[in-house]
Amino acid sequence: MTIEARNISFRYGDKPVLQEVSFALTSGCFHALLGPNGAGKSTLFGLLTRLLALQQGELLLARQSLKKQPSRAMRQIGVVFQQNALDLDLTVRQNLQYHAALHGLSRKEARVRGDRELARFELLERANEPVRKLNGGHRRRVEIARALLHEPSLLLLDEPTVGLDVASRRGLNEHVRALCDEVGLTALWATHLIEEVRQDDRVLILHEGKLLADGVGHDICKTKGTRDLAETFHTLTGAG
Repeated sequence: MTIEARNISFRYGDKPVLQEVSFALTSGCFHALLGPNGAGKSTLFGLLTRLLALQQGELLLARQSLKKQPSRAMRQIGVVFQQNALDLDLTVRQNLQYHAALHGLSRKEARVRGDRELARFELLERANEPVRKLNGGHRRRVEIARALLHEPSLLLLDEPTVGLDVASRRGLNEHVRALCDEVGLTALWATHLIEEVRQDDRVLILHEGKLLADGVGHDICKTKGTRDLAETFHTLTGAG
């Protein structure tokens, strides 16, 4: 599932947050949206998910305008937001069933799909536990499982590892990469942490609302004359 942004600009009042951002994602691949805090990543995600109204430019999902055909386009998108959105007092399975109902899935279909996703994330045996009993890494896995229930083609993840320890961050990152390889999911992973990005990833570097680089990591480094992505990131943004 391809998504394309054409000359996206957005401002809050007189403050520009995104400035003529253009890119196209490759279907079935993992993409890293790398930028410091405040770069405009969450605003871009707000536009992609229609939480924010598009002010300038065009967004296309499988060549369909998100603005002109929002319902059809949004059925193809799964989202994991930066802030945890699970109900801690419900069980894991109840959280998934509630989300499935919002997408019009029957209770039976929700159970089948939910168990499939929980098994993929090695959480099926904890399906009847309250979410409150799960650690941060497992809660994030449940959120991704929930986002995949309606079988989207595109998964958007906005700083999904915030608050997690190093091992949990690494495990979550590897799970999403595996989904891209195994089921052909297109993923856009937004982060300010360079260790979550690999040299052979397709990388988009966003800083102060401008897209400063877009390409495979090692190609960007070669073009910029830097040793690795960490040096490239620091050179372009001043971030460590």
